[in-house]
Amino acid sequence: MSFIPDTATLIQFAIATVILAITPGPDMTLFVSRTLSQGRATGFASMAGALCGTLIHTTLVVVGVSALIVASPMAFFVLKIFGAGYLVFLAWQAIAKGSAFSPEKKTGPQISLLRSWAAGLGVNLLNPKIILFFMTFLPQFVSAHDPHAQGKLFFLGAMFIVLSIPVTAPMVLAAEKFSAAMKASPRVTRVVDYLFAGVFSAFALKILTAQAK
Repeated sequence: MSFIPDTATLIQFAIATVILAITPGPDMTLFVSRTLSQGRATGFASMAGALCGTLIHTTLVVVGVSALIVASPMAFFVLKIFGAGYLVFLAWQAIAKGSAFSPEKKTGPQISLLRSWAAGLGVNLLNPKIILFFMTFLPQFVSAHDPHAQGKLFFLGAMFIVLSIPVTAPMVLAAEKFSAAMKASPRVTRVVDYLFAGVFSAFALKILTAQAK
């Protein structure tokens, strides 16, 4: 099937996706916080909203990047170079500032599943880092000269969502233990930070050296 990238690309993308999914951030903080304060159903509703946001990001990126490929392969090349630089910036942030994870167990009136879903969607859609990440991350895995680039981008976006679910769902199911473990073991969080930094630095180097040939 022409819309499925080669095996090497799939493996690389899968590794990056899993490491990104386990890296604490605003989305994960929301899932765990809502689960701790409102229950698992609310936590899963928030997670579903964030995944819907990811699907929207993917669609917008695919349409925009595909148009850019058709209009100007050189502009697409510039985007990938910018993307490599952004990945290096994310790697530096992970090491210098660490992960953002501070769930709070607040008591209050029960929040509806729809509102929890909307909260997850909003956190995902309105996060400029996520917008920039998807705009620069997905293009790293396709070629400007690939006639099936659009299909491959959609496939990778869907793959990102599918791989994220088995990573984030257990965090919701075991929110209490997960939150306590993250707070009690800052070293584990730092290991994740360095994994994140290492993988995305490698991708940045890969794209830069590939274009230099």
